[in-house]
Amino acid sequence: MKQHHGRKRISRRVDDIEPQKIRVMFDLAAEYDGDLVHLELGEPDFDTPGHIVEAAHEAATAGATRYTPNAGLLELREAIAERLSEQTGQNVDPGSEVVVTNGGVEALHLAIHTVADPGEEVLIPTPAWPNPISQAKLAGAVPIEVSMPPEAGFEPDPDTIIDAIGQDTAAVSLTSPSNPTGRVFPPEAIERIVEAAAEHGAYVLADEVYRNLTYGETPARIRSVTDHDEWVLSVDSFSKTYAMTGWRVGWLSGPADVLGEVTKIHESTTSCVNAPAQHAAIAALTGSREPIEAMKDAFRSRRDFVVDRIGSIPHVSVAPPEGGFYAFLDVSALEGSSMEIAKRLLYDYQVVTAPGVAFGDGGEGHIRLSFANDRDRIATGLDRLESMIRTELGPA
Repeated sequence: MKQHHGRKRISRRVDDIEPQKIRVMFDLAAEYDGDLVHLELGEPDFDTPGHIVEAAHEAATAGATRYTPNAGLLELREAIAERLSEQTGQNVDPGSEVVVTNGGVEALHLAIHTVADPGEEVLIPTPAWPNPISQAKLAGAVPIEVSMPPEAGFEPDPDTIIDAIGQDTAAVSLTSPSNPTGRVFPPEAIERIVEAAAEHGAYVLADEVYRNLTYGETPARIRSVTDHDEWVLSVDSFSKTYAMTGWRVGWLSGPADVLGEVTKIHESTTSCVNAPAQHAAIAALTGSREPIEAMKDAFRSRRDFVVDRIGSIPHVSVAPPEGGFYAFLDVSALEGSSMEIAKRLLYDYQVVTAPGVAFGDGGEGHIRLSFANDRDRIATGLDRLESMIRTELGPA
């Protein structure tokens, strides 16, 4: 969009970006005056553990308020590298293979801009968190949505992903566990996808932000289940695991030749993550895990409650999430698009959710419910949802 005399001159890459529909619902809810049940945002409802907050306070009081290296405090990178090495059995060099970022979202942004040229493709299995789609467009790349099968509860389908990889593919984004479905990519599927990507000179962007919030055995790191780990860029964040969404600390790890280029972009965007938050992140990695495990136990209990409760509501269904704190509910029996359904649920029943279309075309016919909320409020929200279902569709 460019106008010479009307003063509005906006780049085409920005004009092509639409506001996230999750935020659209959030903004609509902000205008509503009533007893709303908020089930739309992916944010832990717990406070950041006290020892993490105290570490930031002590650092700031001691004068740790200046710029840090672009790649982050070496002490934090060492803690991240040590944790990664423990989890993968691989040696990770904190000096050259880890960059601290402003949350996982910036890690993905930097990764896509580093490895994808304009016109190249970034494959995104959907339903998916929408940010990589926007980030690919901002990089001048072409986001390609690869829909996972809804009839199988969006179980990861490696064959469909591999078939979509071609000569123009620069990267494949894999989020495991998935936001919004909570599905986890099995190791054998990951191995096949990484091998196919490597054969085409494409990177796998391993978004593992919800990895520590899984309810069976914690899945292996993506880079540890392939012989082509040099084609894997690992993304993680402190936001979900440690209830630190507002602290904005994440990280990117991968081969040194790529990470060295990442820091060039980081220097030109945000320079570095704020220093006290980096000290807080060190405490998160090295301190007590008791509050972290308590949060995880609470999410597991809520997950079980939500799945059982949805199972008692006619006309709707959900594939039990294996990780994260979302339930991706099939509401295709209701009239209208997922956005129309979400708006009716908001305006008529005072429950805020995210429409499935917010997560790509493959999410249509669904709504995402976050169970990162108080158990009683979740129950109230599901009671209201059932009232809507029975009013519009009747008994089963």
